[in-house]
Amino acid sequence: MFARPIHGDDELEQLLDLVTHANIVLLGEATHGTHEFYDLRAQLTRKLIAERGFAAVAIEGDWPDALRVDRYVRQQGEDESAEEALASFERFPMWMWRNLEVAELVDWLHEHNRDRAPAERAGFYGLDLYSLHASMQSVLSYLDDVDPGLARRARQRYACFDQLDPQQYGMYAHLGMREDCEDEVIEQLVEMQRRRAARSGRAPSGDAWFHAIQNARVVKDAEAYYRAMFAGRAVSWNLRDTHMADTIDLLREQVGDKLVVWAHNSHVGDARATELGDDGQITLGQLMRARHPDEVALVGFTTHDGTVECATDWDEPAQIERVRPSLPGSWEELFHEVELPRFFVAAAALARHVGEHANRLHRAIGVVYRPETELRSHYYRARLAEQYDVIVHVDTTRAVTPLEKHEAGLTAAETHEMPETFPSGI
Repeated sequence: MFARPIHGDDELEQLLDLVTHANIVLLGEATHGTHEFYDLRAQLTRKLIAERGFAAVAIEGDWPDALRVDRYVRQQGEDESAEEALASFERFPMWMWRNLEVAELVDWLHEHNRDRAPAERAGFYGLDLYSLHASMQSVLSYLDDVDPGLARRARQRYACFDQLDPQQYGMYAHLGMREDCEDEVIEQLVEMQRRRAARSGRAPSGDAWFHAIQNARVVKDAEAYYRAMFAGRAVSWNLRDTHMADTIDLLREQVGDKLVVWAHNSHVGDARATELGDDGQITLGQLMRARHPDEVALVGFTTHDGTVECATDWDEPAQIERVRPSLPGSWEELFHEVELPRFFVAAAALARHVGEHANRLHRAIGVVYRPETELRSHYYRARLAEQYDVIVHVDTTRAVTPLEKHEAGLTAAETHEMPETFPSGI
């Protein structure tokens, strides 16, 4: 059999042996709301950090929100629990990071670091760029303390945004209804970098300066991203994944070479093996492979059916939705036919079994799930043996537990119970 069943710890060790060469291990997910994906990634992450010397986990989340968690896991800050430390994840979709599964990993990191020297403590970082206003405020707060003159100039530059919602700003700037702020955010970042290089023995340094510089980078890249949103999906997607790749490279310089990355399959997989890549899209996994040959492992996760925490549209309330059985002709259907509850397969073994360039449908569910338009909304064609190095399949999965439901005292059964009206409307 080309697939290896996963029963417990021994099989997870075998899975890690397939990626033991890698200094950057990217762990994917087929949805943004599936318990098994979070749980398996957490188990693998604990092993990579505790047994194989990995320095940090970097997530598909925003830098300022993740920074609060990083302070907690490093025995800093004022938070007394993972639930408190995750409270800064307030932007939709909160359940993506404010869930019980992530909280358990964060508490494990906190305990893992307890008796370690500060330089040896594993960290928790965000790779994304949606935090335009939060990152601006973080830059200003830091500069107010260390360089009031530069803080004044930063306020003048960032005033260009006029307190607009980021998407409003992007639309107005793209349509020429207002001047863009590109020059201002670049000038701000460049001045901060020059101050760092020019002040010799009095040069700002340490974690606080690193976080301030990174927030200034987020502002610069977020400004470009929100303008590009209205120029076509591939343009904005590519800016976002390039920002995440750049952030990983910066983290490696700051905290250590060996990083675990959590992101959706759509970012983790190599776009060159998909129809999306044929349309000009690039991905984080592709960039990491190109920049760091022989140092990267891409692990994709798939499922056949079950339930998922999701929304019916952007910024709508979270709910549990039934994941429809995978479509005929899909990779997920092929894996379902293996008749194992969960297994992993190396890309080379998959290629030997199905053919080196086998091309099938591959499902991707984000924070929005539209089962009524499943094929159009959630499938694309991919050569899975080229897209990933390892694939993990869990045949039937269930939704994550948002912290709000957990903190309300609901049992696991109550949390994952389908509504009385289910399955009407599907």
